[in-house]
Amino acid sequence: MTQPLSDPVDIVRAFLSRMEILDHDGAAPLLAADVAYINPPPIGAVRGPAGVRAVLEPFFAPTLENEFRVLRQAADGPRVLVERLDRHRLADRWVELPVTGVFEVHDGRITYWRDYFDAATILSQWPSAQAGGETGA
Repeated sequence: MTQPLSDPVDIVRAFLSRMEILDHDGAAPLLAADVAYINPPPIGAVRGPAGVRAVLEPFFAPTLENEFRVLRQAADGPRVLVERLDRHRLADRWVELPVTGVFEVHDGRITYWRDYFDAATILSQWPSAQAGGETGA
């Protein structure tokens, strides 16, 4: 049996690894029931694993592959900062987005997740955004 993760950095990295392969079911247990997930406007904030999935599942729908390159990370107790380059392979190209994520981990679960990025950068390149639809990252 696998030992449960306890180090906040390990929990965040495991979560990102699962999200990278779109394993929503595998990632959800690493989120607290009342996790706050916040993105820049116009995307906004949601709560709970179902809220996170409701934002990310439709966003990732056109991706064929994702790669979250961790460039730098720092931790201070339960707080973990991760600078990363999120790469998404669409049908005709790769789209890259520099992101800084701020996480808080308590009792082995992510309780707070805020991503900082330029929404216009991703929205201008994303298929549903180009078609005038809504999206979230």
